[in-house]
Amino acid sequence: MQDRKDGPGNDTSVVTKTRTRTQRPPLYKVLLLNDDYTPMEFVVHVLERFFGMNHAQAFELMLMVHKKGLAVVGVFSFEVAETKVAQVMDFARRHQHPLQCTMEKE
Repeated sequence: MQDRKDGPGNDTSVVTKTRTRTQRPPLYKVLLLNDDYTPMEFVVHVLERFFGMNHAQAFELMLMVHKKGLAVVGVFSFEVAETKVAQVMDFARRHQHPLQCTMEKE
């Protein structure tokens, strides 16, 4: 009788299972930029309406935009950030304010 190691049932190779790991989608910062014409009250209203902030949070962030020139008002997925920027820009234009809102990859 022959001692064969390559026969069925004698397979010593290791089977590895490859797991695909889903990557989290990149996040985007929504930025509000300061200008010399948009009233502070309007900026506070925008922050409350589109970013769900209470009055105190919105007022504090508006002051940061005013003093530093810009501030991050939220971090979102691409689609949500894009929508927020469009909503803010449209709202500002309809009220004849030059407020600028942009987004950038985090």
